[in-house]
Amino acid sequence: MKIKKFNDYYVLRLQKGEEIMSTLKAAAQNKKIKGAFFFGLGVGKDLVLGYFDAHKQSYVKKAFQGEYEFTSLLGNITKLEYDTVVHCHATVTDENFQAYGGHLFQGIVPATCEIMVFPFRKILRRKKDKETGLNLISV
Repeated sequence: MKIKKFNDYYVLRLQKGEEIMSTLKAAAQNKKIKGAFFFGLGVGKDLVLGYFDAHKQSYVKKAFQGEYEFTSLLGNITKLEYDTVVHCHATVTDENFQAYGGHLFQGIVPATCEIMVFPFRKILRRKKDKETGLNLISV
């Protein structure tokens, strides 16, 4: 990963072979980012996307083998107690321009993935919500 800080934001360029979610989390930890919003573009392969089933209070996951273009990659970086949490959603398209989307759990960079991170001045915390079972942003 290459990373460069500009005035109020970071530009990350993930490189071939890097795992997207763990690399983004490592960058946030390395730069001591405790709250941020991010968006990005690029290509991913061997993705795992999911959606949250509110009735079962669990994620339904689906693996997408092969390469996909990110038409939208966005999310936030927060803290859950002492752990850094990267919450990312993605919309991707395949070679037939068929679109898929959901929560991004994992994926590998086959060429490049460019992400802009806009950190907040304060910590953005998550807390377990008993009603939904989710770790929600504490507002």
